[in-house]
Amino acid sequence: MHAPSAALDLNGSATDYGPEPDYLGDMEIVARHLTPTEAHMLCACLHAARVPADVGDANTVQADLLLAPALGGACLRVPASYVDEAKQVMAAFHRGEFQLDDDFDVGEAI
Repeated sequence: MHAPSAALDLNGSATDYGPEPDYLGDMEIVARHLTPTEAHMLCACLHAARVPADVGDANTVQADLLLAPALGGACLRVPASYVDEAKQVMAAFHRGEFQLDDDFDVGEAI
Protein backbone atom coordinates (compact mmCIF):
# COMPACT_ATOMS: atom_id res chain seq x y z
CA MET A 1 0.00 0.00 0.00
CA HIS A 2 1.26 3.45 -0.84
CA ALA A 3 1.61 6.22 1.69
CA PRO A 4 -0.93 9.01 1.32
CA SER A 5 0.24 11.91 -0.78
CA ALA A 6 -0.13 15.47 0.43
CA ALA A 7 0.23 18.79 -1.29
CA LEU A 8 -0.10 22.40 -0.23
CA ASP A 9 -3.23 24.28 -1.21
CA LEU A 10 -3.29 28.01 -2.02
CA ASN A 11 -3.30 28.90 1.68
CA GLY A 12 -0.22 26.76 2.42
CA SER A 13 -2.25 24.11 4.26
CA ALA A 14 -1.57 20.43 3.65
CA THR A 15 -4.19 18.73 1.51
CA ASP A 16 -4.58 14.94 1.48
CA TYR A 17 -5.23 13.47 -1.97
CA GLY A 18 -5.37 9.86 -0.81
CA PRO A 19 -3.04 7.02 -1.74
CA GLU A 20 -0.85 7.22 -4.83
CA PRO A 21 -2.06 4.94 -7.63
CA ASP A 22 0.18 2.07 -8.70
CA TYR A 23 2.61 2.96 -11.47
CA LEU A 24 1.71 0.86 -14.54
CA GLY A 25 4.45 2.13 -16.84
CA ASP A 26 4.84 5.00 -19.27
CA MET A 27 1.93 5.62 -21.61
CA GLU A 28 2.54 4.18 -25.07
CA ILE A 29 0.64 4.92 -28.27
CA VAL A 30 -1.06 1.76 -29.54
CA ALA A 31 -3.24 3.28 -32.28
CA ARG A 32 -3.94 6.46 -34.22
CA HIS A 33 -7.22 7.44 -35.87
CA LEU A 34 -7.92 10.40 -38.13
CA THR A 35 -11.26 11.01 -36.43
CA PRO A 36 -11.48 11.45 -32.65
CA THR A 37 -14.76 9.53 -32.57
CA GLU A 38 -13.02 6.33 -33.68
CA ALA A 39 -10.31 6.81 -31.05
CA HIS A 40 -12.88 7.41 -28.28
CA MET A 41 -14.93 4.39 -29.37
CA LEU A 42 -11.89 2.11 -29.19
CA CYS A 43 -10.85 3.69 -25.88
CA ALA A 44 -14.28 2.83 -24.43
CA CYS A 45 -13.87 -0.73 -25.71
CA LEU A 46 -10.52 -0.99 -23.91
CA HIS A 47 -12.07 0.40 -20.71
CA ALA A 48 -14.80 -2.26 -20.94
CA ALA A 49 -12.02 -4.87 -21.09
CA ARG A 50 -10.48 -3.27 -17.96
CA VAL A 51 -7.50 -1.87 -19.87
CA PRO A 52 -6.65 1.68 -18.73
CA ALA A 53 -6.48 3.91 -21.80
CA ASP A 54 -6.83 7.52 -22.86
CA VAL A 55 -7.10 9.51 -26.07
CA GLY A 56 -4.65 12.26 -26.95
CA ASP A 57 -4.80 15.11 -29.49
CA ALA A 58 -8.55 14.58 -29.89
CA ASN A 59 -9.50 18.19 -29.12
CA THR A 60 -6.94 19.59 -31.56
CA VAL A 61 -8.01 17.23 -34.33
CA GLN A 62 -11.71 17.90 -33.61
CA ALA A 63 -11.19 21.68 -33.74
CA ASP A 64 -9.44 21.56 -37.12
CA LEU A 65 -9.74 18.35 -39.13
CA LEU A 66 -7.17 19.66 -41.59
CA LEU A 67 -4.55 19.18 -38.86
CA ALA A 68 -5.44 15.50 -38.45
CA PRO A 69 -3.04 14.19 -41.12
CA ALA A 70 -0.24 16.46 -39.90
CA LEU A 71 -0.62 15.25 -36.31
CA GLY A 72 -1.23 11.65 -37.28
CA GLY A 73 -4.77 11.87 -35.93
CA ALA A 74 -5.94 11.28 -32.39
CA CYS A 75 -3.77 8.80 -30.54
CA LEU A 76 -4.84 6.02 -28.21
CA ARG A 77 -2.47 5.46 -25.27
CA VAL A 78 -2.20 2.68 -22.69
CA PRO A 79 0.32 2.00 -19.90
CA ALA A 80 3.33 -0.04 -21.02
CA SER A 81 2.25 -3.00 -18.88
CA TYR A 82 -1.05 -3.23 -20.84
CA VAL A 83 0.22 -2.91 -24.43
CA ASP A 84 -0.10 -6.62 -25.30
CA GLU A 85 -3.56 -6.89 -23.76
CA ALA A 86 -4.67 -3.71 -25.56
CA LYS A 87 -3.47 -5.08 -28.90
CA GLN A 88 -5.44 -8.31 -28.34
CA VAL A 89 -8.63 -6.38 -27.50
CA MET A 90 -8.16 -4.08 -30.52
CA ALA A 91 -7.60 -7.09 -32.82
CA ALA A 92 -10.82 -8.69 -31.52
CA PHE A 93 -12.63 -5.39 -32.07
CA HIS A 94 -11.41 -5.16 -35.68
CA ARG A 95 -12.38 -8.80 -36.32
CA GLY A 96 -15.92 -7.88 -35.28
CA GLU A 97 -16.08 -10.05 -32.17
CA PHE A 98 -17.93 -7.33 -30.24
CA GLN A 99 -20.43 -6.60 -33.00
CA LEU A 100 -24.12 -6.85 -32.14
CA ASP A 101 -26.52 -8.65 -34.46
CA ASP A 102 -29.01 -6.54 -36.40
CA ASP A 103 -31.90 -8.07 -34.45
CA PHE A 104 -30.27 -7.54 -31.03
CA ASP A 105 -32.85 -6.51 -28.41
CA VAL A 106 -31.38 -4.02 -25.94
CA GLY A 107 -34.00 -4.99 -23.33
CA GLU A 108 -33.11 -8.67 -23.49
CA ALA A 109 -30.72 -10.19 -20.92
CA ILE A 110 -27.53 -11.57 -22.42
